[in-house]
Amino acid sequence: MKNKIIVGLIVVLIAIQFVPTEKNLSNDNTYAIETKYEVPADVKVLLENACNDCHSNKSTYPWYSSVQPVGFWLDHHVNDGKKHLNFATFTKMPIAVQNHKLEETIEQVESGEMPMPSYTYFGLHSNAKLSETDRSKIINWAKSQMAMLKSSYPADSLKMKPRKKS
Repeated sequence: MKNKIIVGLIVVLIAIQFVPTEKNLSNDNTYAIETKYEVPADVKVLLENACNDCHSNKSTYPWYSSVQPVGFWLDHHVNDGKKHLNFATFTKMPIAVQNHKLEETIEQVESGEMPMPSYTYFGLHSNAKLSETDRSKIINWAKSQMAMLKSSYPADSLKMKPRKKS
Protein backbone atom coordinates (compact mmCIF):
# COMPACT_ATOMS: atom_id res chain seq x y z
CA MET A 1 0.00 0.00 0.00
CA LYS A 2 2.84 2.39 0.93
CA ASN A 3 4.54 1.77 -2.42
CA LYS A 4 1.32 2.53 -4.32
CA ILE A 5 1.00 5.86 -2.50
CA ILE A 6 4.62 6.77 -3.29
CA VAL A 7 4.22 5.80 -6.96
CA GLY A 8 0.94 7.73 -7.15
CA LEU A 9 2.59 10.80 -5.65
CA ILE A 10 5.50 10.59 -8.10
CA VAL A 11 3.08 10.27 -11.04
CA VAL A 12 1.13 13.34 -9.85
CA LEU A 13 4.33 15.35 -9.39
CA ILE A 14 5.49 14.41 -12.89
CA ALA A 15 2.06 15.12 -14.42
CA ILE A 16 1.78 18.62 -12.92
CA GLN A 17 5.04 19.58 -14.62
CA PHE A 18 3.03 19.76 -17.85
CA VAL A 19 0.39 22.14 -16.46
CA PRO A 20 1.40 25.60 -17.66
CA THR A 21 1.17 28.77 -15.61
CA GLU A 22 0.57 32.14 -17.19
CA LYS A 23 3.67 34.26 -16.82
CA ASN A 24 3.41 37.95 -15.90
CA LEU A 25 5.35 39.29 -18.89
CA SER A 26 3.11 41.81 -20.68
CA ASN A 27 5.22 44.79 -19.55
CA ASP A 28 2.31 47.11 -20.42
CA ASN A 29 3.18 50.39 -18.71
CA THR A 30 0.52 52.59 -20.31
CA TYR A 31 -0.78 53.63 -16.88
CA ALA A 32 2.45 53.20 -14.94
CA ILE A 33 3.06 55.31 -11.87
CA GLU A 34 5.95 57.09 -13.64
CA THR A 35 3.52 58.56 -16.20
CA LYS A 36 2.05 60.88 -13.55
CA TYR A 37 4.30 60.80 -10.51
CA GLU A 38 7.92 61.78 -10.11
CA VAL A 39 9.94 58.68 -9.26
CA PRO A 40 13.59 59.53 -8.55
CA ALA A 41 16.15 57.13 -9.99
CA ASP A 42 17.18 55.72 -6.58
CA VAL A 43 13.54 55.03 -5.61
CA LYS A 44 12.85 53.53 -9.04
CA VAL A 45 15.69 51.05 -8.53
CA LEU A 46 14.34 50.12 -5.09
CA LEU A 47 10.83 49.59 -6.49
CA GLU A 48 12.23 47.50 -9.37
CA ASN A 49 14.29 45.32 -7.03
CA ALA A 50 11.91 44.93 -4.10
CA CYS A 51 8.41 45.43 -5.51
CA ASN A 52 7.96 45.02 -9.23
CA ASP A 53 8.14 41.24 -9.50
CA CYS A 54 4.75 41.10 -7.74
CA HIS A 55 3.45 44.65 -8.24
CA SER A 56 3.91 45.37 -11.96
CA ASN A 57 3.12 43.84 -15.35
CA LYS A 58 6.55 42.25 -15.72
CA SER A 59 8.05 39.72 -13.38
CA THR A 60 11.53 38.27 -13.55
CA TYR A 61 11.22 34.56 -12.98
CA PRO A 62 13.89 32.39 -11.36
CA TRP A 63 14.72 29.02 -12.89
CA TYR A 64 12.70 27.15 -10.28
CA SER A 65 9.46 28.89 -11.34
CA SER A 66 9.14 26.19 -14.02
CA VAL A 67 9.12 23.45 -11.39
CA GLN A 68 5.64 22.64 -10.11
CA PRO A 69 4.16 23.11 -7.54
CA VAL A 70 6.58 26.02 -6.93
CA GLY A 71 5.43 27.68 -10.17
CA PHE A 72 1.81 27.57 -9.02
CA TRP A 73 2.78 29.14 -5.70
CA LEU A 74 4.76 31.93 -7.39
CA ASP A 75 1.94 32.55 -9.86
CA HIS A 76 -0.51 32.91 -6.97
CA HIS A 77 1.79 35.40 -5.20
CA VAL A 78 2.24 37.52 -8.32
CA ASN A 79 -1.49 37.60 -9.08
CA ASP A 80 -2.34 38.40 -5.47
CA GLY A 81 0.29 41.13 -5.36
CA LYS A 82 -1.01 42.72 -8.56
CA LYS A 83 -4.56 42.55 -7.22
CA HIS A 84 -3.55 44.66 -4.22
CA LEU A 85 -1.18 47.05 -5.99
CA ASN A 86 0.05 47.24 -9.56
CA PHE A 87 2.49 50.09 -10.24
CA ALA A 88 2.00 49.48 -14.00
CA THR A 89 -1.72 50.34 -13.82
CA PHE A 90 -1.48 52.85 -10.99
CA THR A 91 -2.74 55.96 -12.80
CA LYS A 92 -5.76 54.10 -14.18
CA MET A 93 -7.29 54.01 -10.69
CA PRO A 94 -9.41 56.86 -9.28
CA ILE A 95 -7.33 59.55 -7.56
CA ALA A 96 -8.67 58.59 -4.11
CA VAL A 97 -7.51 55.01 -4.66
CA GLN A 98 -4.09 56.20 -5.83
CA ASN A 99 -3.76 58.26 -2.66
CA HIS A 100 -4.86 55.28 -0.56
CA LYS A 101 -2.38 52.96 -2.30
CA LEU A 102 0.46 55.38 -1.54
CA GLU A 103 -0.67 55.40 2.09
CA GLU A 104 -0.74 51.58 2.12
CA THR A 105 2.73 51.50 0.56
CA ILE A 106 4.01 53.61 3.45
CA GLU A 107 2.34 51.34 6.02
CA GLN A 108 3.57 48.10 4.43
CA VAL A 109 7.17 49.27 4.00
CA GLU A 110 7.27 50.91 7.43
CA SER A 111 6.03 47.75 9.17
CA GLY A 112 8.45 45.53 7.24
CA GLU A 113 5.59 43.52 5.72
CA MET A 114 6.86 44.38 2.25
CA PRO A 115 8.70 43.01 0.58
CA MET A 116 7.38 39.76 1.99
CA PRO A 117 10.01 37.94 4.04
CA SER A 118 9.42 34.79 1.95
CA TYR A 119 10.65 36.73 -1.11
CA THR A 120 14.13 36.93 0.38
CA TYR A 121 14.31 33.54 2.17
CA PHE A 122 17.48 31.51 1.68
CA GLY A 123 19.28 34.48 0.11
CA LEU A 124 16.81 34.64 -2.77
CA HIS A 125 16.32 38.11 -4.27
CA SER A 126 19.01 39.54 -2.02
CA ASN A 127 18.76 42.89 -3.81
CA ALA A 128 15.14 43.11 -2.58
CA LYS A 129 16.22 43.28 1.07
CA LEU A 130 15.59 46.85 2.13
CA SER A 131 17.87 48.61 4.57
CA GLU A 132 16.41 51.22 6.91
CA THR A 133 17.77 53.87 4.53
CA ASP A 134 16.02 52.18 1.59
CA ARG A 135 12.77 51.98 3.55
CA SER A 136 13.05 55.66 4.42
CA LYS A 137 13.59 56.58 0.76
CA ILE A 138 10.44 54.74 -0.32
CA ILE A 139 8.40 56.09 2.59
CA ASN A 140 9.55 59.68 2.07
CA TRP A 141 8.90 59.40 -1.66
CA ALA A 142 5.35 58.08 -1.10
CA LYS A 143 4.68 60.81 1.47
CA SER A 144 5.88 63.48 -0.96
CA GLN A 145 3.57 62.10 -3.66
CA MET A 146 0.65 62.20 -1.22
CA ALA A 147 1.56 65.81 -0.38
CA MET A 148 1.58 66.62 -4.10
CA LEU A 149 -1.90 65.11 -4.45
CA LYS A 150 -3.11 67.03 -1.40
CA SER A 151 -1.91 70.31 -2.91
CA SER A 152 -3.37 69.50 -6.35
CA TYR A 153 -6.81 68.06 -5.56
CA PRO A 154 -9.71 68.96 -3.26
CA ALA A 155 -9.48 67.09 0.06
CA ASP A 156 -12.77 65.24 -0.44
CA SER A 157 -11.56 63.81 -3.77
CA LEU A 158 -8.67 62.08 -1.97
CA LYS A 159 -10.87 60.24 0.51
CA MET A 160 -12.05 56.73 -0.21
CA LYS A 161 -15.83 56.43 -0.34
CA PRO A 162 -17.26 53.97 2.18
CA ARG A 163 -18.25 50.69 0.62
CA LYS A 164 -21.93 49.92 0.47
CA LYS A 165 -22.95 47.02 2.66
CA SER A 166 -24.74 44.21 0.87
